[in-house]
Amino acid sequence: MVPRGFPAGAPKKPLSTGAFFVHAPVPLKASDYFTLPASLAHFAPYFDAGAAPWEWLGQIARALSGHAFGKNPPKVPPGVHLEGLVHLGEGVQLPPFATLIGPAWIGAGTQIRPGAFIRGNVITGNGCVLGNASEFKNCLLMDGVQAPHFNYVGDSILGNRSHLGAGAICSNLRLDQRHVFVQVAGAPVDTGLKKFGAVLGDDAEVGCNAVLNPGTFLGPRSLVMPAIAFGGILAPATIARVRQQVTLVPRRF
Repeated sequence: MVPRGFPAGAPKKPLSTGAFFVHAPVPLKASDYFTLPASLAHFAPYFDAGAAPWEWLGQIARALSGHAFGKNPPKVPPGVHLEGLVHLGEGVQLPPFATLIGPAWIGAGTQIRPGAFIRGNVITGNGCVLGNASEFKNCLLMDGVQAPHFNYVGDSILGNRSHLGAGAICSNLRLDQRHVFVQVAGAPVDTGLKKFGAVLGDDAEVGCNAVLNPGTFLGPRSLVMPAIAFGGILAPATIARVRQQVTLVPRRF
């Protein structure tokens, strides 16, 4: 059965995880995955809904450079290191210690937890969770995104209400450090990016300790189960999982 959102006959191949990915049968558009929320409407001129999602990554720095930050830095607790241009929306919750390096725009009502590392060129919508010991770099998070525990989100776009389980990683660099390619309409497309993590559609979820390989796309309401490495394109409302056989033997030592 071909997942909803992809036509019958779309090419697929096995993964080492035991799951499969389906190549995108048509050119990918940002609007296939998410809608920029009202909280980030002032950045809308930089993010074309009809563009390929990876083209948005290069626009994050441009959007922030075009924003008029306040002259005075926001007030933060003594243990929070603040560097560069940082906007903290109304009601942002700050921890006793964290590192915030601008440029960064943090939406209203967002919770920044202890040990979070915001490493420049970060935009978040309202009501996000930037978790303890989690790192964020050159990424766009829309409203209600949760990355609450030990996550890495680099060169990635997370749609509205998407969620990363504890320890989930958006890997953004190939081992051979070459450009990241995406399979579109049966052919590899060079994104031109050496650093490209993941694109998560609205309401997509990733289980604990899962790794998303560079250039992964998760459709809206899709789900990657815990503790697997997943790469490629996962169709909307589809689950990627691995079935493992566990063997029980007596302990003899």
